[in-house]
Amino acid sequence: MPTHLENETELVAEARAGSAEAFTTLVNQYDRNIYRLALNITGNPEDAEDVLQETFLKAYTNLGRFEGHSRFYTWLVRIGVNESLMKLRRRHADRWVSLDAPVETDEQETLPREVEDWGENPEQQYARRELADILAEELRKLDPAFRTVIVLRDMENFSTEETAALLNLSVPAVKSRLLRARLKIRERLNKYFKRG
Repeated sequence: MPTHLENETELVAEARAGSAEAFTTLVNQYDRNIYRLALNITGNPEDAEDVLQETFLKAYTNLGRFEGHSRFYTWLVRIGVNESLMKLRRRHADRWVSLDAPVETDEQETLPREVEDWGENPEQQYARRELADILAEELRKLDPAFRTVIVLRDMENFSTEETAALLNLSVPAVKSRLLRARLKIRERLNKYFKRG
């Protein structure tokens, strides 16, 4: 049985040869990951849906340009990050909305479910959900440059080197942004817990 990576390479080759079915399989394999990435960067489910559609449309349109130097998934993530950041820029330019202003979304209801442990009692579940809501809110308040680095490194589990390559940054720049982002979130959480 082929491994996930071999399967990916095979599917990409078939898709490049014109197989719509192979490309659909790739979409089904990665659509949740790209949506989650876009949601964490944009902080808005509708924007994340748009980013998901644009990412796969661009991937399909530019499939001939994919050279295979990296994994197909890594290439998709790069497209998704760029589309997410463009969506934020357009949103800011179109509506002049501060990126620090909270976005009215249902994210607080959907994000915690990904980390929820069904073995916990209701009180523990509530405490976990509240903490996830607080973390999501603080993540949304970060500047997109910091938010993107923390999403890729801490939530999507890309290495520092992979994150640097995805964002066209140096490894020291990624480490610096990651440290600053973590410190900002820690500082805000400390204030919240001292208040509580």
